[in-house]
Amino acid sequence: MWWMAALVAGLVVLGSALAVAEASISRMTRIRVGALRHEGRRNAALLEAIEREPAAYLNAVYLSAMFVQNGSAVLVAMLAERWFHDPGVALASFFFTLGYYVVVEAMAKTFGIQHSDTAALVLAPAVWTLGRLLALPTRALIGLANVLLPGKGLAQGPFSSEEEIRSMADVGHEEGGIEESQKEMIHSVFHFGDRVARELMVPRPDVVAIDLDHASIRDAHVLAVEKGFTRMPAYRGTLDQTEGIVHAKDLLAALLESRPPTDLAALMRPAHFVPDSKRAADLLREMQQQRFHAAMVIDEYGTVVGMVTLENLIEELVGDIAEEHEHEVPDVTALGDGAYRLDATVTLTEMNELLGTAFPDDRWNTVGGLMFGVLGTIPKEGEEVSLDGYRFTAERVRGRRVALVRVTPDPSRLATASGDES
Repeated sequence: MWWMAALVAGLVVLGSALAVAEASISRMTRIRVGALRHEGRRNAALLEAIEREPAAYLNAVYLSAMFVQNGSAVLVAMLAERWFHDPGVALASFFFTLGYYVVVEAMAKTFGIQHSDTAALVLAPAVWTLGRLLALPTRALIGLANVLLPGKGLAQGPFSSEEEIRSMADVGHEEGGIEESQKEMIHSVFHFGDRVARELMVPRPDVVAIDLDHASIRDAHVLAVEKGFTRMPAYRGTLDQTEGIVHAKDLLAALLESRPPTDLAALMRPAHFVPDSKRAADLLREMQQQRFHAAMVIDEYGTVVGMVTLENLIEELVGDIAEEHEHEVPDVTALGDGAYRLDATVTLTEMNELLGTAFPDDRWNTVGGLMFGVLGTIPKEGEEVSLDGYRFTAERVRGRRVALVRVTPDPSRLATASGDES
């Protein structure tokens, strides 16, 4: 019976190889396989073929592994019966199961995870051959399973969902593998995909623009220097009649060339108009492809409601980018006891993240818009409104616009928070 013992040992080795193949190939992604092929690694082309349809090849590995495991268990039982008679069969099977788990399930799979690239490349030919040889049996068995338990299994989809990637970033930061800034940027990328132009634009009252009917080249240059803007829309009569974008570099060149002061319109570059509902990611891609840095944002009626620049989009991804000459004024100032002073242009999404609240950002975009919406009129300085356990106070009003809002939790909310902490 020694040949049977040698066969058991061989099956354990084969089972270990199958376990390594399963663990390593399961961890492969198309992106990683593409990188291995780009590096010129041997068997990368076969591995790429496996990754195009991983389920078919892994099912063949699973079926082979089950035959190996069950076959080795049967041989061990036969050997135990021959050598130890009936009482030893149960003990031999028990200890063999433990040993098989340690060697194959634990050690082999751990090795496959630790050396996934090398193991997948080495075993790719064997896995590809198994997948071809066992294609019909595995399909038939899966078809039988679908008859017994109707269903089509897991639908093809992304390797990881958005929430899973966000969670991985949080866990990676907690474990020290990812820095705070890297984690925030990962979250910003997903957050960026949900934003639209009206949430990132400079609102119309804050847009610095040039009236072509009344401004000269020197006037435009003085305005650009005074406000510190590189690009300014140029219009006739009203911002809704924007005809182009004037660049400070062109203004400076015109002054150096002593061009006629009334030749401002000749310096304009084409103006781009985008709907306020345009997704930020699409707008960024459009700016890259068409090579423009600013766009006028219009509503459904064709009215200009603001201006969005490439800098606005990039800041949404990487955070604020302050110019050298700017004196930064914080949009959010903590006042203690859960109170904050907010710039009225702070979005409700940002405020919800700050306060841990869930104010509806589909009805209002900004904190100032929330006060307008709840009051139904233009707030006066000092006017207050309460909503969902918070008191909003218009601290500064400029004309028909709210500039600063003080957000204070109601005493009942503070009492609840203190009770939870205790």
